[in-house]
Amino acid sequence: MTLHATSADRLADPAVPQLDVAAELLALLGDTTTEPRPDTQLEALTLAVAADLPVLLWGEPGIGKTAALTQLAESLDLPLTTVIASVHEPSDFSGLPVVGDDPAVQGVPMAPPDWAVRLVRAGRGLLFLDELSTAPPAVQAALLRLVLERRVGALTLPPGVRIVAAANPRSSAADGWELSAPLANRFVHLQWTHDHDVVVRGLGGTWPRTSLPRLDQRLLSDAVAYARRAVCGLLAARPALVHRLPNSETRRGGAWPSPRSWDMTLRLIAFATAAGASREVLSLLVRGTVGDGPGLELLASLDRLDLPDPETLLADPASAVLPERGDLRQAVLDGVVEAVRNRPDQSRWDAAWAVLVRALETGAPDLVVVPAATLAALRDDGWTVPAQIERLAGVVALSRQADLAAERTPVGAGR
Repeated sequence: MTLHATSADRLADPAVPQLDVAAELLALLGDTTTEPRPDTQLEALTLAVAADLPVLLWGEPGIGKTAALTQLAESLDLPLTTVIASVHEPSDFSGLPVVGDDPAVQGVPMAPPDWAVRLVRAGRGLLFLDELSTAPPAVQAALLRLVLERRVGALTLPPGVRIVAAANPRSSAADGWELSAPLANRFVHLQWTHDHDVVVRGLGGTWPRTSLPRLDQRLLSDAVAYARRAVCGLLAARPALVHRLPNSETRRGGAWPSPRSWDMTLRLIAFATAAGASREVLSLLVRGTVGDGPGLELLASLDRLDLPDPETLLADPASAVLPERGDLRQAVLDGVVEAVRNRPDQSRWDAAWAVLVRALETGAPDLVVVPAATLAALRDDGWTVPAQIERLAGVVALSRQADLAAERTPVGAGR
């Protein structure tokens, strides 16, 4: 490969300073383009920032956490202020005492650091607390008030300031510490990973450009009602999930359920719903706030929250729209049978059979076997057998024959 003629001439010209040539080469390396590409991680981060919740990005060194924050700040048109938490003293966040003329009367004010003053003057910005896992416990304690109350010394950060932190796992952090449980429970924890294709294309000169999620103003009221119904419904059924402090120190430094983190989860569900976010984005946010176990339970309950009402299906079986997923379809059919059990009469019993026939026509036959057998057992002696039952009789009989054959087959046969 040959150098461009102009670059070769400049290199050969001893009158051209070498640093100028180096600057030209650096400019060429920085001359890149962008292309649209969805980014689930960045969408989750954007929604959490929009919800005015502190976010903590977990990832190995060099994974691109700072680059993501820079892109987010540019996209939101927010000035970025970076503070390396591990190189600061506790007083840098709680404020430095300044003795006045008459401290016995006026007290001793706590002077804030210059970066906090700049944020207050600007009225808006993105505060990036980097290297949080290398901050000693005394600094973490001083950060509690900043993260929760947004106070630094005597100053209160304005509503236009958002807080994002980054940390490396203790195994890869220089002199790392586990996060204290009170500090960890104030963050939305997002695991930050790299995408191989994005890195390769970016080094080749084309970096991704992500369209950030936008809130639909028409959906705000419904989004709030949906979020409240989802969280309150789960916690009413599972009271043990309201507060569960992990036993190990490592897990206490991550996401775990508490009244505070459930309140954050409710807010995130509302924002994700109003933005029409994907299931993947919602999963990252929910599991990053209350932990994997409770988060997955909430996601499962959200699936059932959107299931059709059994009474609606019984009122118009011919128009029944059943879920595609097998577990959700099974739950709907069980709900229809239970509705008939709670209020049995001939018309409702007939309508339930029509729903089962609809399920047989649009999905896997084996899903109707148990509901059909249960529904048949609910028949009153005076009820006539509907014609639809003939279409289900073969499926139930075939299932029973298969079960009997399985029982007759000796264990280990055919091996």
